[in-house]
Amino acid sequence: MNDTPLKLGFKMPAEWETHSATWLAWPHDKITFPDRIEEVEKKFVEIIKILTEGEIVKLIVLDDEMKKRVENMLNLALVDKEKVVFYTTRYADIWIRDYGPTFIKHNQTGQLSLVKWNYNVYGEKFPTLLKDNEVFLNLKATLGEMVKPDIFMEGGAIEVNGEGVLITTKQCLLNKNRNSNLNIEQTEECLKDNIGVSKIIWLEEGLTNDHTDGHVDDILKFVNKDTILCAYEGSELDENFKILDANYKILEVSTDQDGKAFNLIKLPMPHMNYDDGTKAPVSYANFYIGNSVVLVPTYNDPNDTLALEIIGSYFKDRKVVGIDCSSIIYGGGAIHCITAQQPL
Repeated sequence: MNDTPLKLGFKMPAEWETHSATWLAWPHDKITFPDRIEEVEKKFVEIIKILTEGEIVKLIVLDDEMKKRVENMLNLALVDKEKVVFYTTRYADIWIRDYGPTFIKHNQTGQLSLVKWNYNVYGEKFPTLLKDNEVFLNLKATLGEMVKPDIFMEGGAIEVNGEGVLITTKQCLLNKNRNSNLNIEQTEECLKDNIGVSKIIWLEEGLTNDHTDGHVDDILKFVNKDTILCAYEGSELDENFKILDANYKILEVSTDQDGKAFNLIKLPMPHMNYDDGTKAPVSYANFYIGNSVVLVPTYNDPNDTLALEIIGSYFKDRKVVGIDCSSIIYGGGAIHCITAQQPL
């Protein structure tokens, strides 16, 4: 493209808009999941089976040997093989939301394009994962037109309503370990130019112990153009209380693209510690909206049922399914982090 996607009439659709596919990358990194890789693989089979009820799954694997092994696992689970398309390339980890592209769509023609952000693994925290910046560049020949802005960013850092509003955090996108050469105005301009938004709302920070430096997909989620489900900690004694309360108060005085107040709904928080006693960055807001299903991370927590009920009340046309992410979270993320939607 010789001009910005915004000027050419492209924008990022909301997640609930119809997908042609969901992207996933098969788990294999034993550094991320040293003692849990088999458990995580079983969860991926479960996720793929549910997603293929309503859309294609585009699945990245390392090689033909891995492909055959995964095909066998999916066949045993009675997954429709016609609904899974494999892509073979070199990659390190499963966080495809962050190293994958953002799909944008033309407002009139429906043409798709891809925005491939620079990915430095959350400020180069995990050098062994840096190869993942190349994954979709390696697949470019099969995917079509791609825009590559000069900015470090991950897909989990942004949330959009498809009508012009984008929400993010200062902790992440203004972090010096991402773009020390960009100020807030330049960062906003880049986001607006490349994914077609008109208004950006800046929250302060994300969850305690979140190695992503405050990804917004653990904090909140649009469920329609003006309704936001907000992760909210009920106990003032919890480390996340002040963080989430401050973000909620920002949203209370924020407005949408038309200057109207948002409908804010509090979503309870789960609680989990890792084996070493460290507080895990768990949140029900990290759910994924598929064509026919909504996949919600659960953690064997008393709030699991309430969170599913709240989320389900906004998706009467979709099946809402809890996925136990007690193993996946050992990599630092959950359902939304491992998925990436490709609009129809």
